Amino acid sequence: MNAPLPPALALFSHFPPAERFHVHARAFSAPLEAVAARVPTGGTVADVGCGHGLLTALLALGDSRRIVHGVDPDPRKIEWARQGPGRLPNVKVEVGTVESLAERMPGHFDAVVVCDVLYLLPVERWPGFLRETRRLLRPGGRLLLKEAEGDRSWKHLKCLAQEVVMVKLLGRTKAGGALVLQPREAVESMLRQAGFTPRETVALGAGYSTPHILYVAEASAP
Repeated sequence: MNAPLPPALALFSHFPPAERFHVHARAFSAPLEAVAARVPTGGTVADVGCGHGLLTALLALGDSRRIVHGVDPDPRKIEWARQGPGRLPNVKVEVGTVESLAERMPGHFDAVVVCDVLYLLPVERWPGFLRETRRLLRPGGRLLLKEAEGDRSWKHLKCLAQEVVMVKLLGRTKAGGALVLQPREAVESMLRQAGFTPRETVALGAGYSTPHILYVAEASAP
């Protein structure tokens, strides 16, 4: 495991067991370090759908020059995030959505990270979500979009079954519609239509039971 993760997890060590378990499970089931490694150094970064703030913590601890702004629609998770990475001097976390943040801070960010958010929304909302993400970025700013790939593999089916448990049975994650995974070609097309130029598509599922995929895209000039 790479060095940044243990210090990030230490920020959550005082959490109750159930919340701490959730953060640790997230740490070991998703390639968050690989996402963080592709975020530009310094600058301002929005973590949209930050949850408890584990990726926010990785970004903030990985580069003290970064200002990381995390938003999530779940007030409970944001309250925990405030007690974890929210204590860092280069972090701000708040209850919000991509729409509310883009309304207040358009063109403010050098990079935006979105990890495992789109699949919780009805697919017809994906283009609008991506357009709002584009509004957050300065021209040339970078989007890092991590999702699970809809490739019809056993990992795809396992991922959906796992999330049904998390969303519908345990209520640990809030969803705005059906759980949906899309093939990479469909996501890349949506990115272009939303004003992005895809730069890199990286399969990150090796060693995981989820078909993780990362899209790195640049905000095109208006």
